[in-house]
Amino acid sequence: MKRILSTIIVKTYETIVTPYSATRYVVLRGLMMGLLSMSLASLAQNPKYEMRGVWVTTVYNLDWPESRFDSPATQQADLAFLFDELARTGINTVFFQVRSEADAMYPSALEPWSQFLTGTQGRTPSPYWDPLAVAIDLAHERGMELHAWLNPFRAISDVGSFNLAGNHITKTHPEWILETSYKGSDDNKIGSILSIINPGIPQAREHIVHVVEDIVRRYDVDGIHFDDYFYPYPPYQIAMEDEETFNQFGFGYTSMGDWRRDNINAFIVEVNSAIENLKTGVRFGVSPFPIWKDQVPPGISGLDAFNVIFSDPVNWLLVESVDYLVPLLYWKIGGAQDHEKLAEWWVDQANGIHIYPGIAAYKADMAFANGGAPEFDGFEIPAQLSLGRVMDGIQGSVFFRADNLGRAQNQGLTQALISDFYGTKAFTPYMLYKDTWPPDASTSLTAVSGSNGVALRWDPPLGGFSVANKWGVYRMRSDASTPDARDMTNDVKNLIAISWDPDYVDDEALEVGGTYYYAVTGLSANSIEGAETNFATVSITSTGKEAFPSTTALRDISVYPNPVSQRATIILELGESVDIDVRVLDMLGHEVARPPGGSGMRSPGKLELTWDLMTISGRGAAAGVYQIVVRTGSMRAVKSVVVLP
Repeated sequence: MKRILSTIIVKTYETIVTPYSATRYVVLRGLMMGLLSMSLASLAQNPKYEMRGVWVTTVYNLDWPESRFDSPATQQADLAFLFDELARTGINTVFFQVRSEADAMYPSALEPWSQFLTGTQGRTPSPYWDPLAVAIDLAHERGMELHAWLNPFRAISDVGSFNLAGNHITKTHPEWILETSYKGSDDNKIGSILSIINPGIPQAREHIVHVVEDIVRRYDVDGIHFDDYFYPYPPYQIAMEDEETFNQFGFGYTSMGDWRRDNINAFIVEVNSAIENLKTGVRFGVSPFPIWKDQVPPGISGLDAFNVIFSDPVNWLLVESVDYLVPLLYWKIGGAQDHEKLAEWWVDQANGIHIYPGIAAYKADMAFANGGAPEFDGFEIPAQLSLGRVMDGIQGSVFFRADNLGRAQNQGLTQALISDFYGTKAFTPYMLYKDTWPPDASTSLTAVSGSNGVALRWDPPLGGFSVANKWGVYRMRSDASTPDARDMTNDVKNLIAISWDPDYVDDEALEVGGTYYYAVTGLSANSIEGAETNFATVSITSTGKEAFPSTTALRDISVYPNPVSQRATIILELGESVDIDVRVLDMLGHEVARPPGGSGMRSPGKLELTWDLMTISGRGAAAGVYQIVVRTGSMRAVKSVVVLP
């Protein structure tokens, strides 16, 4: 029924608008696309499991950092703000670009620091920091997954345009490098050269596999993602530049095209196997060019990925060497590159593998149009999202790119996501072809109302066949009776948070007189949800967030002087003997210091601690705002302190 309705609405829209004038076209398109969006969204609104992804592009500083010459402090603050905006929009997965030109947005023994981070390839950031580690923490703190996005084969997008580091692959292994010149008509680019790592050389492919292994081994990434740059796109299309490689490694092949495609097919298998051998929970996906072959499916025309860039994602689906694909369906519904027809075709090829269409948010952005009319009107992307919701085999979407969401002038797209499509939380979709064993239930959930909201804590299970790496936090008001736990967690409206830590502070203003029940479920890396914890209950008896009750272990926390320039004294008023933990965090949530005496069992009364403004690294704390975080049993309290220059 849903699929029939979508077809009727779209076909009716096409039939009505075709004969009419431009003015009536606009009016009718608005009516029909509005009907499409409302009808389809109402049929399949707010699923509990859905990919809601976005690409954060670092190459050329498109999304982040805003400038390669900004200080690390500015870059970190900008990254935190960007992730705040994405979380506010409802995004649950960030595809963070960490490797764009055989370089690294993280410390690597295999490749140099990216020029897009520090201004010069190979230059270490100063003061030192690790953007990938920070990005993972920022994403998880906001309930989002982070997939490390790599461009696998591009080495230099414009040879000679910048200085290369001594350990760049073009210098350490020049024999692995394949160069192809510009073959287009732009006079400004005549003579420019693209450099790629030659996919036909097994040792070169192995190097990239080692790069992936290094990331998976050292970082808590939720996925590894490749974009669609394998063999070059026109106007840098490869001709016979790799003939020597073919003569050396192409034994048994009569067609260079078949050999090139098999190089990429083998590479995808090698990467998938390497990830599986290290961490089975890390998902692996690719975003292929969406037209496999010209006129496939019938009526679709455009660049032939199979024969021009030697990409055969249908093979990856058949042999199950990827966990998901994100075909870049950056076109409108209808026409020679029909978004809907291509989406249907990809689902038909999927072999059960997840398909998340890539959505061109930039085409709805007024700023991207640079004074002209955006290619997409305000109804196009809501219509595409609605179609995806009702099309069997589509499990979500990924937006290109972050800068075109958030506060962008995107014709209401951000607000549509916040208020409609992403109005409730969603887990990333689970995969039936990966581990489907649910985690054991967590225990000992407690809820304490305090000045910061309702503080929740729970104990993860000690063992089990599957480990929870995140938790779903549910809340339901029920003043008359205790709700059914399964009914509570089956209703996505009750899902208020996704947490990577076994604690959470619900800071939403709750209604006075209400009784609220909380429950928590564990989720595996594959988003398989386990059983509920016990209920924890709070009753709201006053307006706003309640002050610390006098019966709690922590009655008060104060810091003086504040602001501070030399030494801060932290005073805790304890109402009973309790195990405490006191830490100093920066505004990104990273631990800076642990004041002496700030951990272990302490007796009732006043406890004074001193922070000498030194950090764990042995350096003085930089000027700025810090948080003194105190945990006592199930309670978490925070006090801000300003450190002066």
